Amino acid sequence: MVKPLDGLLVLDFSTLLPGPMATLILAEAGAEVVKIERPDGGDAMRGYTPRWRTDSVNFALLNRGKRSVALDLKDTESRRRLDPLLARADILVEQFRPGVMARLGLGYDVVSKINPRLIYCSITGYGQTGPLADRAGHDLNYMAETGLLALSMGSPAAPVLPPVLAADIAGGAYPAVLNILLALRERDRTGRGMALDIAMTDNLFPFAYWALGNGLAAGQWPENSAELVTGGSPRYRLYPTRDGRMVAAAPLEQAFWERFCDLIDLDAALSDDTKNPTLSSTTAPSGIQ
Repeated sequence: MVKPLDGLLVLDFSTLLPGPMATLILAEAGAEVVKIERPDGGDAMRGYTPRWRTDSVNFALLNRGKRSVALDLKDTESRRRLDPLLARADILVEQFRPGVMARLGLGYDVVSKINPRLIYCSITGYGQTGPLADRAGHDLNYMAETGLLALSMGSPAAPVLPPVLAADIAGGAYPAVLNILLALRERDRTGRGMALDIAMTDNLFPFAYWALGNGLAAGQWPENSAELVTGGSPRYRLYPTRDGRMVAAAPLEQAFWERFCDLIDLDAALSDDTKNPTLSSTTAPSGIQ
């Protein structure tokens, strides 16, 4: 079966999660992905647990369907071996701090002269320019910078760590794929590639759209567990059950809320949350069956 990206070549210089997940999506859409790795151990993800026999399960999940080439990018001869790949590549994905690829002789200005049709995608925490561009960071740092941790369940003194790497995936991998596809469409029109600057922190702000809206409208920024979908309403909560489990209940609309209250035999005085929309104590007294 022909896939949408059949015939496209992707050079993947990235490691760990954001870039490899982006190129995995491209590979599953039919692109040929060649992963460029260090000779001294390659992608650090190769050493991660859990393991299946001798391999890292995480590495295998993120890099299946790709080819791998070990090259010392600081070695002139190894660097020359890249030229034929660069000349015919459609997409390049890298995840170094700003300036590293340029110091290796692989910056966009250099590579685009070899291949003007190349789409050059750079994924970083804070973007290629600006006062934070050179700062190191990980997923948790980016989520803290955008204020998302301050909105999570828990108290202001003890916000809850998210169970997923949202910045790496939703702020890095997914926007990278989206913008690569847009750049391919633009290349169809103009015949030229372009450089893409994917800043994971910037890409997290859409997740706080409702908090930004509330803050601008009310003049006060939301706090932990204070809003409709962060634990501030009984209509969007986790409730303990009689058998020691938890049930996720999200009866936001009035009809669903009334049905929910009826099912758990909630007292009528508590079920009318329109007068006090933050009835955090709204639970079935004996637990939900």
